[in-house]
Amino acid sequence: MGALPRAALALAALLGVSSAVLEVHVGTSSVFSVEGQQAVLPAWYTSRSQKKPYVTWLLDKEDADPFQILTYLDGAVKVEETELKPRVGFLYPVLTHNISVFINATREHDSGQYMCTVNVLDDVTSMGKNVGVINLTVLVPPATPTCQLRGNPAVGANVTLSCASEKGKPSPVYQWERKTPSPQVFFPPAQDQDRGTLRLTNLSLAMSGLYVCVAKNRAGSAKCDIVLEVHSTSTTAVIAGAVLGSLGALATIVFFARRVVGYRRKKRDGQEEAANEIKEDAVAPKTPSWARNPASDTISKTSTLSSIPGAREKSYGTRPPSDTASILTATGSYRGPPPRGGGRTPNLSPPPLTGPPLRRQDPAAPPASLPPSSLTRAGAVPVMVPAQSRAGSLV
Repeated sequence: MGALPRAALALAALLGVSSAVLEVHVGTSSVFSVEGQQAVLPAWYTSRSQKKPYVTWLLDKEDADPFQILTYLDGAVKVEETELKPRVGFLYPVLTHNISVFINATREHDSGQYMCTVNVLDDVTSMGKNVGVINLTVLVPPATPTCQLRGNPAVGANVTLSCASEKGKPSPVYQWERKTPSPQVFFPPAQDQDRGTLRLTNLSLAMSGLYVCVAKNRAGSAKCDIVLEVHSTSTTAVIAGAVLGSLGALATIVFFARRVVGYRRKKRDGQEEAANEIKEDAVAPKTPSWARNPASDTISKTSTLSSIPGAREKSYGTRPPSDTASILTATGSYRGPPPRGGGRTPNLSPPPLTGPPLRRQDPAAPPASLPPSSLTRAGAVPVMVPAQSRAGSLV
C-alpha cells in the first residue's frame, strides 16, 4: 500500500510541481478487509510549504455523527478515545507526506466512511482539495451453518433439507451436494441457493446418503452435513406397532399397579376400623353385685322368701295341699293362710334360735328353687329379669 503514494510523490517531484496548491490524494476509494485482519487506508498530500501540517482523520457512520479518531498537530500524534484507540495509527511518519492509516484486528462495526483533512500554514488551499474520503467495508465469513431435515423420509414421500448460517457479511450463498454413496450436485429449482433449501421428491432407497451444505461469501466458507436414511413403509409400520405396543404395555402396568395400591389401601383402612371397634368395646362395666351369685336369681329377683331381711336358711315342713290360700307377696313377705272365722292371725315368725348357728351354705351349691307351678298356686307375681350382655350391660 505504501508503494503507490511514494511513486506519486516521486512523479510530482520529477514534473516540478512544487508550486502546486495543497491537495490530498487517496490510493482507492473503497477498501475491503476480512474480520480479524489488518486494514490499510492509503492517503498522502502535496504542498509547496515546508512547515508541519495539521492532519485529522474522522469516521462517519450511518447511525452516528462523524468523530475524530486520529490527529497530528505540531509534530505530535494523538489517538482519540474511541473503540479504535488500541488498534489505529499512522502507517508512516507524517513529515514524509504519507498520511496512510492502519487498523488492526478489524471488526464488523469498523465499517464506515473515513475522511482525511490536511491543512498547512502559508499554503493555498482549494475548495475540497484538502479532503480525502475512503470507504472501509469489513467482511465477515459465514458462521458454521445448521443442517436440518423436514419431513418423513419414507419411500415415495417428499422431504426438504435446510441449511442456514447465523452470521456472514455479505449474506452467504448455499450449495448442496451428496457425497456418498455416489457424488451428486443439485441445481435450481430443486435447490434454492439464497434460502439454503434442497427439496427431494418421490424418495427412493437409492437416495439415501450423506448430504453436505456449503455456505460461502467473499470472506470465507463453512459447511455442515446430514445423513438421509430413506426407509420403506413396512419398516414404518413395524416402528409404529412397536411404539403402540410399548405404550399399551405401559398403560397395563400402570392400571394394575393402581389396582394393587388401592386394594392394599382399602385393606389397611379396614384393619384400622376393626382395631378402633375393638378398642371401643375393650373395657366392659363391672358386673353388679346382685348378678355375681346365680343361686339367688330365682328367689331374690322374684321376691321369694329368701329376700326377707334377717331370714335364715331353715327347713320347713311340707305344707298340706289344702294351704293353697297362702299368698307370696311381691315384696317378699309371707302372710300365711287367711284367718278362719275371724280369728286372729297366727304369728308365723320363726322361733328364736337357741342352738348353735347354722353354717352358711356354699354358694357353689344353689338352693333348690320352687317349681313355677307351685309359685303360681301360691299367688306369686312373675317378674321379668333383664338379661346381661357380654360386656356387662343390661339388654
